[in-house]
Formats: sequence, structure tokens, C-alpha cells
Amino acid sequence: MMDPDYRPFHPNPSKPEYKVPAGAVDAHCHVFGPAEKFPYHPKRKYTPCDAPKEKLFELRDYLGFSRNVIVQASCHGTDNAALIDALEAAGDLARGVAVVDPSITTGELQAMDRAGVRAVRFNFVKRLVDSTPKEVFLAVAEKIKALGWHIDVYFEAQDLESLIPFLNELDTTIVVDHMGTPNIANGLNHPDFQRFQQLMRDNDRVWAKVSCPERLTRQPPDYSDVVPFARVLVEEFPDRVLWGTDWPHPNMKTHVPDDGKLVDVIPQIAPTAELQQKLLIDNPMRLFWS
Repeated sequence: MMDPDYRPFHPNPSKPEYKVPAGAVDAHCHVFGPAEKFPYHPKRKYTPCDAPKEKLFELRDYLGFSRNVIVQASCHGTDNAALIDALEAAGDLARGVAVVDPSITTGELQAMDRAGVRAVRFNFVKRLVDSTPKEVFLAVAEKIKALGWHIDVYFEAQDLESLIPFLNELDTTIVVDHMGTPNIANGLNHPDFQRFQQLMRDNDRVWAKVSCPERLTRQPPDYSDVVPFARVLVEEFPDRVLWGTDWPHPNMKTHVPDDGKLVDVIPQIAPTAELQQKLLIDNPMRLFWS
């Protein structure tokens, strides 16, 4: 049973006014369950509604996208079975980001690679996961190096300063979820967001997902307050940005996002056809399919 205060995904999202270019990639989304086939982790911090692969692929087609990057969510822990099942069903139309135990073997990683996994996720968000020593993450980073995978990191803005030495120690591409989760109320010039921009300037291995305005906004369901944050990253780092729906939007407390409206934010953050091509096609294809 899902948590009583959990908000299920939108049952009937609107058709976006913005038509994404052919070949566009939703580079951050999830699959949950179904629990009867893929049980949630016993130590999970939340229990979502089921959001199976069939619903994700239906949404992909409805919104006009061609491909998905499916990210393992914390409610499934290090059991990537639902993720692998979705990747195998999608074939070349999906790639994955896994969460792995440090004891994982080379053979297990190679099997994930064959299924379409191309990265591991390190989650530092304290409300979602228990703290993990940096040495554990570094050991995992060493194991995936031979496969050419990258590392996806999820943290909150106030924690970035303490993470920078660790991030700079990773000698692979690093993709930061949701722009480093800035506090939008603090404005563009706050030291937290300035620190994130400076990290991207200093370390050209760092990419950003300019996603989740629904999670960051202070004025739902209008996301205009988040647009300047995403746009500044798209315009300064056009070759190192990705976009995704974050469907099925776990742990939303303020509202149930309309995925069609989220797609309509894209031309506001990437105002030219060239920037949209990089954001939605060139960058994700280079990172996950090349």
C-alpha cells in the first residue's frame, strides 16, 4: 500500500503545446513496481503508487518523445530488477541509471551494461537515504570505470560545498540531478547556486539536469520562477545539460504535475532550436547511446 499522503501521477496529462523535435530523449524518469512483481525495499523512506513500464512508455509516446533514461529510485534500493525489466522491454529506446551495492561483481555490472545501464546513482539527499561513507562510493566508481559508465549524483544545494572535494575526486562524467536542487526563493545570485555554476566552470566533467521545476517552484503550478535557473545553465553550458520529466514525480507535496505542462517549459529554458536540439537529442545521445 502506498503512503496515505502520497500523490499518484497525473491520470490524464495535457497534450503539450510545444512539439519536441524528432528523436527527443526524456533523460530522467522512473519505474515503480508493480509491487507484486518487483517489491519495494524494506528500508525505503517512502512507498509510492505503482508506476510500471507500460505507463512510462505510453507517456513517452503521448508527449512525443522517442527514448527514455530510466533512473533507479531509492524506494527500490539496490534491487534494480524493475529497472532492468523496463530496459529489456524497451530495447534500444531506453538506457538506465542503476543504484548498486559496493559488493557488486564485475559480472553483474557487465550484465547490467548489456541490458542498457550506463551509469550509477549516488544519492546524498538525507530525507531519502541513509548516509553512506564516501569511500563506498569511490569503490563503486572504481568498479564502473572499465565499462565507461558515468555517475549521477543527487544532493541538495546546502550540501554541495562539502561534496565538492569528493566530486572533483571522481575521474568520470558526473551528472547532477535537478540543477543541484537550488532553493528558488534565494534567487540566482545566492552563494549556493553560484557555487554550482562555478563547479561546472571549474570541472568540465560536470553536467546538469535542468529538470524538476515542479519540485523546485515556490508558486505551483506556474514554474516561471524556476525558468531563469535552468536557462542560465542551458545557455552557459549548452553541451552539458539534459532534460527529463521526473515521471512519476515521487514525493510531491504541493501538487500533481501535469507532464504536458512540464514539456511546455522546455522552450522557455532552451529558447532556440539549436539549444533544444542539444538539450533533448545531441547531449543525451552522446552520453547514453554513443
